[in-house]
Amino acid sequence: MKLSRKRIGLALGGGGARGLSHIGVLRVFEKAGIPIDVIVGTSIGALVGGAYACGISSEELERKVLMYVTGPEFRSSAIKAIAAMYDEKMEGVAQKIERFLKNQVYIIQMLFRPGVLSTADFESVIAHFLPDLQIGDTRIPFRAVATDLITGEEVVFSEGSIREAVVASSAVPGAIEPVKQGSKLLSDGGIVSIVPVNIARKAGADIVIAVPVDRDNPALEEIKTVKDVLNRASEITAAKLERYELVEADIVVRPIVKQVRWADFSQATDLVKEGEKAALAMLPRIETMRSPLKMWVNMIKTLGNSRQFENHG
Repeated sequence: MKLSRKRIGLALGGGGARGLSHIGVLRVFEKAGIPIDVIVGTSIGALVGGAYACGISSEELERKVLMYVTGPEFRSSAIKAIAAMYDEKMEGVAQKIERFLKNQVYIIQMLFRPGVLSTADFESVIAHFLPDLQIGDTRIPFRAVATDLITGEEVVFSEGSIREAVVASSAVPGAIEPVKQGSKLLSDGGIVSIVPVNIARKAGADIVIAVPVDRDNPALEEIKTVKDVLNRASEITAAKLERYELVEADIVVRPIVKQVRWADFSQATDLVKEGEKAALAMLPRIETMRSPLKMWVNMIKTLGNSRQFENHG
């Protein structure tokens, strides 16, 4: 009897800079020869997953990330400025004044624009990482998840421009302008599906490996400002949604991303390493689950051990 290989799907979650740990997960799968049959990504998961689906290796993708975050475009970008808003370690009067003035500019923009970073500016960022391909032409089948702000429904991209799909999926509310597409107004997929497990299943995966990249969500003793309230509300909502989605996953690979903020890309190398550690820890289980023969052997071993125990009892 010939045992067919089970199709493996990756559900790569959203979480801003923390999603760079996806690169480390993919690297481990590359080296271990784990075949990936479909990739579904939300937000940063769509960016990393989309690049990999196009044939960009994990090594090349990490180089692209480091080149971008150390380059002049990122240093002068709105994303860098937003990260500075949350940085409590900046020292020096000049730096504090500069941050204050930048904050005021971006806060004013928020009152009159749907996002700090325009769609056009964000498209240039995505073009740095992704080739100009159609989703149907990717090396690995790919899906990206976005949210229609008009209807509140999830939108799954399975065709069309991969760059446009990733821009829509990664349009973080407030930070990046939503994408207009016909009657739809598309924003971050994490609003409705932070780890798209069910979509990977619908795309034909027999085994779904979910990679959540949420922050630690401990109870807080102090919530002092409006920013604290909004951040905490968002974290609680995301944590509840994530737990609901992960129930349907076969395997969960969870990088330890601690308290890295979504716009803090300065820790790129460490985040990639955390992804590698998490994937390596789960490799034995993945290998067992993807091989029907190994699964049967392990079941027989377990049954034999239990009978030995009964005989000695």
